Amino acid sequence: MKSRLNIRERMKRSITMRRGEIILRSDFTHMGSQSQISRLLTDFVAEGRLVRLGYGIFAKARISSISGQPVPREPLEVLAEEAFMRLRIEAKPGKAQRDYASGQSTQIPVQAVFDTGRRRISRELMVGNRKVRYKNDYNR
Repeated sequence: MKSRLNIRERMKRSITMRRGEIILRSDFTHMGSQSQISRLLTDFVAEGRLVRLGYGIFAKARISSISGQPVPREPLEVLAEEAFMRLRIEAKPGKAQRDYASGQSTQIPVQAVFDTGRRRISRELMVGNRKVRYKNDYNR
């Protein structure tokens, strides 16, 4: 007889087997009820397996060698770009990030800014005290 994994073990396995760094709550809707999934994701954050970025968005975590606290495995800019791609939101890095990446500027951008074009976004993505900011030309 084949043994079945409980929802916690299935979610753990799913998280470790995923290629990207971003985990969405909607990735697990087929595994159980919303309350079960939310409770387990909260447990994974408390265990240090995940870091919460925003509503329904989590990132895989590692333990910081400096603070001993869980931190994302990738920088906020990379996580935000992957989250937008997973959420099917067209957003490109802001001008300062593009200039730095292309070598036109030597100044390292301090804030993660994303240009959303004509789309307004109210979703907040943040890690610690670093927050993703949005620039759009909606009112122009």
